[in-house]
Amino acid sequence: MPNLNIAVLGPHGYAKNIGKAGTESDITFVNLKKDDDTVTMIEATRYPDRLAPLYYAVAMSDAALVVIDAITPMLGEMVIMLDVMGVTKGMIVLQNYLDPSQIAPLIRGTVLEGYEFVEDDPIALRERFLTMAAEITYPDPIPATGFVMIDHAFNVKGIGTVVLGSVEKGTIHQHDMVKVLPGEMTCQIRSIQKHDADAKEAYQTDRVGLALKNIDAEALERGMVLTTDSSIKVTSDVTGRAKIIRFWPEPLREGLVVHIGLWTQFVTGKIVSVKNDADWHSSHVVIKLEKDIAYLPGEKAVIHHLDGGKLRIAGSVILN
Repeated sequence: MPNLNIAVLGPHGYAKNIGKAGTESDITFVNLKKDDDTVTMIEATRYPDRLAPLYYAVAMSDAALVVIDAITPMLGEMVIMLDVMGVTKGMIVLQNYLDPSQIAPLIRGTVLEGYEFVEDDPIALRERFLTMAAEITYPDPIPATGFVMIDHAFNVKGIGTVVLGSVEKGTIHQHDMVKVLPGEMTCQIRSIQKHDADAKEAYQTDRVGLALKNIDAEALERGMVLTTDSSIKVTSDVTGRAKIIRFWPEPLREGLVVHIGLWTQFVTGKIVSVKNDADWHSSHVVIKLEKDIAYLPGEKAVIHHLDGGKLRIAGSVILN
């Protein structure tokens, strides 16, 4: 069965009331399993001090649980991130006697308007998540090739190089020879685990641990992609149609330093060209990155401006 990936945004540690804590760093993974149904919850542990963990949690998820204990700038930023990323499936838990009418103005016109308000009941949420996981189906037909976006890499004594990540699209198989992008490296998938169970293959949405052959853990980092899909490209120049959020105060400008988020990549760049439409919230941009990223043409990347004060998400760009 497919895995449900869900971002849990709000007070840190809330997801641990629902499932079992797994890997913890600037993002925390919490796991839930019942028979063949599996759920991976992702919390932005180091947010709001750092914006990247919020981006990672949302980028790796298919749905969201937003836990609101106060109306703060953080809440506004979470709403914008979910809206820009187009996470249309979700639920909202209200705490501290907050009422839906108090939240309504903040989510009006965003994807969160379609979220369901649910009770603050971790046991009920656990069952709800498992039911959601049981209802997911794999694409038909499932592509024979695929790729994994890496979020952690390390060495395990007696096993060797291990990476943790998610299958973004398609299928990966045990013994596949994969390209490591960006870069020129290749390696072999020695074994696959899904929620601590051995598997011969993994599919889109699956959370995986991969033991790799012929590569050192030190050569790998978050954001790299393991792929058998020849359509993935590599570039240090992002070009495409940008859509700026309605709250952004001014047009994008040449020389502005931004961060581009795509899959588990979060890379610094500088805008070198902007051609605004009649409404400057839409434009064609060229952004020069400090290092290469892997991408598929047509994918949406998020434009962040870390010096934007209380508003650090500028919009998105569809990559050519």
